[in-house]
Amino acid sequence: MATFTYPHPAEFLFANAPKEQLNQKLREHGLQPDQWTGWTSPYICAIIKTPRHRILVDTGAGALGPNTGKLIPNLKAVGIEPEDIDTVILTRAHPDHIGGNMVAKGKPTFTRASFYLWKDEWNYWTSGPKLGGLKIDEQIKTLLVTCARINLSAVQAQLDLIDHDAEIDLGVRAAAAPGHAPGHMALAISSKGKKLLCISDAAIHPTHLESPNWCAAVDIAPEQAVNTRRRLLKKAADERSLVLAFHFPFPGLGHITQTREGWRWQPIQTNG
Repeated sequence: MATFTYPHPAEFLFANAPKEQLNQKLREHGLQPDQWTGWTSPYICAIIKTPRHRILVDTGAGALGPNTGKLIPNLKAVGIEPEDIDTVILTRAHPDHIGGNMVAKGKPTFTRASFYLWKDEWNYWTSGPKLGGLKIDEQIKTLLVTCARINLSAVQAQLDLIDHDAEIDLGVRAAAAPGHAPGHMALAISSKGKKLLCISDAAIHPTHLESPNWCAAVDIAPEQAVNTRRRLLKKAADERSLVLAFHFPFPGLGHITQTREGWRWQPIQTNG
């Protein structure tokens, strides 16, 4: 499993949270605010098998950090070769979601695949994005822009841009989920009466469910991100869907229940 450790997690994850409320919330989760110096997140890509296609959702972070870039070995471990993937859905164009687009400079990892990305996301990252409002340092801003341009251009010839909610394949429906990124995408997946909602980064940490108005430092449009989050969480709770969240503790699968002030994460039970 690929992971990445973020420094100063409270500032990164909950950039607009009132300090005292945030400290209290962290203590409720057994964290001492002044000692929480690193947050290790998994990067959870997904495989969807349909009658016609083998779909990969996001390609991970590539060589972003020492514990990333494990997508291909992980796929091979379950019997999937890169050429077996014929569809790739990119839920957004941040480095941790598109960093595995290439195996080498300019050479796509998945040469047989059609790639899907929201049109607003492509337009934003390829037209001189304005990141001045983000509460992150200039080095990170440069990384975001550079990674997007390199990894998107590598698959441009294979790329289909979508601009409205649509079924990409049987039972796999893309839905606009803007805010965290301009073209952030959610996926509603259904099969044999069961539903799964892939929220990607609409909530980065389970605490975002409990305090849904708190935004991450990398949310490009914070107010829109909150509205999208609330809409998706309500949908998941109302429909009792299984939920997949890219950054939640592995395997990132669980259910969402409504509470008085927000929602609660109920991870699935695993054997290990």
